This record gives sequence, structure tokens and C-alpha cells, in this order.
Amino acid sequence: MTAIELRGVTKEFGDVTAVRDLDLTVEDGEVYGFLGPNGAGKSTTIDMLLHLVRPTAGTVRVLGADVATDGVDIRRRTGVLPDGFSVYDRLSGRRHVEFAVESKDAADDPDALLARVGLADAADRDAGEYSKGMRQRLALAMALVDDPDLLILDEPSSGLDPAGAKEMREIVRAEAERGATVFFSSHILEQVDAVCDRVGILRDGELVAEDSVEGLREAVGGEETLEVAAAGADDDAVAAVRALPGVSGVTRDGDELVVNCASDAKTDVIAALEDAGVAVADFHTREASLEDLFLAYTEGDAASSDSEEADSGPTGVDPTDPGPTADDEPAEEEVDR
Repeated sequence: MTAIELRGVTKEFGDVTAVRDLDLTVEDGEVYGFLGPNGAGKSTTIDMLLHLVRPTAGTVRVLGADVATDGVDIRRRTGVLPDGFSVYDRLSGRRHVEFAVESKDAADDPDALLARVGLADAADRDAGEYSKGMRQRLALAMALVDDPDLLILDEPSSGLDPAGAKEMREIVRAEAERGATVFFSSHILEQVDAVCDRVGILRDGELVAEDSVEGLREAVGGEETLEVAAAGADDDAVAAVRALPGVSGVTRDGDELVVNCASDAKTDVIAALEDAGVAVADFHTREASLEDLFLAYTEGDAASSDSEEADSGPTGVDPTDPGPTADDEPAEEEVDR
């Protein structure tokens, strides 16, 4: 079964198109990383998966059903960790999870779920006293209720320290091994690289790339970064390297040259430096990181990504809320800008 299927999905807010003719398929049991610069349309897409926003055009199917007619059943089979989850300040962490268990008529042990996300010692504290990272853990515990078939995680590592982020990765892997599908949106690209089977990159509401990280690397030319310890490399030597076929960029950092080049150009780089009279003391290579690939696919948007993201997303959404029915008109969320 296909866990998520969008066909020709467009979402317009007035004269602004947040998502444009989007085709997206996530297979059952897959961990899918959904990436994009701020305002690309990620949160609007997630809102449509949850039937919080209706598409202007196209169809959205989740877990084999149409969200427009089967949204309640879909939400019962889906665990959601929304970005910016809002707690009930005067309720304990345990009561939050108990509420989620009751809402799904499940048989989970709230204390076991809280222990799984590292909140056992804080179960009786009012959630209003929780830090941001603790609220993320609490929302994850609620999302895990009743072993959902689909987990939608929107910025799940937000507010977590390195240990918490590691625990989050381990939980994602465990859920995938159980057979759940995980749809994973994050700005922390190392997290995505570590757990995702495939990655989709959204830009200006359009899917501009979709593949495994290795597949994306090959698609952009398989460039590598060559770091060369080359004391004494002058401007002429740098220019000689920059002029080589297969070299896309050269920067100098003290006595080290950083060369972006095709894999088969590395030998030519070393030879060009030696021909220029530069003694190469050492060199090593590294493949393009997911961050490098992300910037390659979103160049032009990355510079503006420091601004506040206008993706409203499911901020404050109750993960236990079954969402609107087919007869309800969901509130239109703020447009990605």
C-alpha cells in the first residue's frame, strides 16, 4: 500500500500559490525526509495531509484513503508531532498522554510511553513547566499512541539537545522497523541524512528533487570536496586549479585549499599544484553533504532563509484531534511566503 499519494496538488491563498502541481508518493514503511527552505510550502503540504487545509486542485490520499472523505479514520491511524506543539499548562505530562490514549481508545501504558521518550521523571509535573525540548518529547509520546501506521514529524528535533536528537533518531528507526511509515520534515539535515530512505526537496511549492541522498549526490554531478594542505600556493597556483575541467570552485583557508571538483579531477588538481611549484603536504576528500546538496537544489532561496518562516504548519494542533470531517470546512492556515 502507498502511505502518501499526492497527485496534481495545488494550494492557492488568494493570488499566492503555496504549493504548485505537486506529485508525491511515499511508500508503506518508508522514512521520507521532506526538505525545503523557509516558505517553500512544506507546512502547507503537511496541513493538507492532515486535512487541516483543503487543496485548491488535485487529490490527497493517505493510507489508501482520500483525506477529503476519510479524514477522521486517517487521523486515528496517524501519529502527529506538530511544529510548535502547545501543551495544556496545568495538566501533567502523564495526563496529556492519558488523554491521547483515551482519544484513540487504545490500551497503551502512558508511563511506558513517557519512559520511552525520556520523560519518566517528569510525568507528574505540569506540562506548563516543561522546556521546549521536553514539550517535543511529550508530543512524540502522544504521537506514538496506538502504534500508528503513519508518523508525521514536523521539525521533531526542535529544542532537543544532542542526546535528545539521538534518542529521536533511534525512535524513528524503531518505528520504521515496526513497519510504520515516517514522514519527516526538518531543518537539521544531519538528522534527515541519518534516518531517511529517500529525500524530497521542495522549492517555491514545487518538488525539485527526490531520491536517496546518494542518488541526489549523483544527480548534481557527484562532486567531492578536496582539501589540500598546500602551503605557499599563490594566486597563480589557485588560478591554475580553478581553470581545470571538472573544478567548480576553489577557496583558500590559510595554508589549505578547498577544491570542489568531480571525482575524476582530483589527480589533475594535485598535478596542477605540483606543476606550479607548490609542495602538497597532504590531502583528503569528502563527499557532498546533504547540506551541500540542499543548497545546490535551492540556490537562490537559501539566502533568504534566515528570515522568519511563514510556514504556519500544524502549530498548536492537538495530536489527538481527529480533524475535520468531510462536511467541515477547515480553517485556512496562513500562506507560506
